[in-house]
Amino acid sequence: MIPSELVDAFGRVHDYLRISVTDRCNLRCVYCMPADGMEFEPDENILSLNEITEVVRVLAEMGVKKVRLTGGEPLVRKGIEHLVSAIAGIPGIEDIALTTNGIFLARKAQQLKEAGLNRVNISLDTLKADRFSLITRGGDVHRVLDSIAACQQVGIDPIKLNVVLMKGINDDEIEDFLQLTIDSHLQVRFIEYMPIGHNDMRWKQSYLPLSTVLERCHHLGWKVAESHEVRGNGPAQTFRIEGAKGSFGLIHPVSDHFCETCNRLRLTADGNIKPCLYWSDEFNVRKCIGDDEAVRDLFFRALHIKPLNHEMAKALVDESQSYVPTGRRMSQIGG
Repeated sequence: MIPSELVDAFGRVHDYLRISVTDRCNLRCVYCMPADGMEFEPDENILSLNEITEVVRVLAEMGVKKVRLTGGEPLVRKGIEHLVSAIAGIPGIEDIALTTNGIFLARKAQQLKEAGLNRVNISLDTLKADRFSLITRGGDVHRVLDSIAACQQVGIDPIKLNVVLMKGINDDEIEDFLQLTIDSHLQVRFIEYMPIGHNDMRWKQSYLPLSTVLERCHHLGWKVAESHEVRGNGPAQTFRIEGAKGSFGLIHPVSDHFCETCNRLRLTADGNIKPCLYWSDEFNVRKCIGDDEAVRDLFFRALHIKPLNHEMAKALVDESQSYVPTGRRMSQIGG
């Protein structure tokens, strides 16, 4: 096994790279993009599939073992299955995951599985067709449900459903999502609403602490225990309802952040290393590709300035905390 060289000033070992392969998306989710959409990067500013592969190759030599492809929506990127195959062929890479909105996944599931995709996270904030259309500004929830079925059919496992919990919007569906974990081998992950890309306090109107999920289980009389069986569960605190086939997770980036155990770096679609999701510091690696030593040095520089933790929680409790360190929207960062 390759020992990791990617250790930051706080002793955190980084073996996980999240790569945004595009800033474009076929949906306009309310928490991710403004209603009128985004001004996307021109094609020439976006890393090519070969450039992405080269960066991963260098990082694999430094100890990176896990790669997640994100966006925007990664399945709008032409040739995504070829990128998966190329990354799967790099020595040292043990796990490749995909985060997607699921709209195009059904028709790509078999190809991606054969290319080397290990697991998938599908964003699904509601099971109601009309509400899904509102949250995504026009999406069709049935296409996402078809994609979940397709992934099950081709043997992609685990399948995780990412649910951004929003007060007054989808918090009445907590029980419905929990019921999915009872009936099927799915992992539902409830995620706190985050103030990414917001320059005011209006995001608090949608914020709901995830303790609400456990309170709902208690109200329903369901017995819940922590579970450690889910592969690649990352920052989620995972639980299983007694007798359930699947499980559910709680991800608290705001109220109970997991920064002290953070093991990830991010690469944006336009080639910027982003050591922390919430902070604005970035280092453009594109000019270094082809010079392995320069790529390594730039990642070391990024790690050197990575903070111990972000300050999203301060924005929750301090009304005077109205600034946001990063100006990028989630679709531009890749989550």
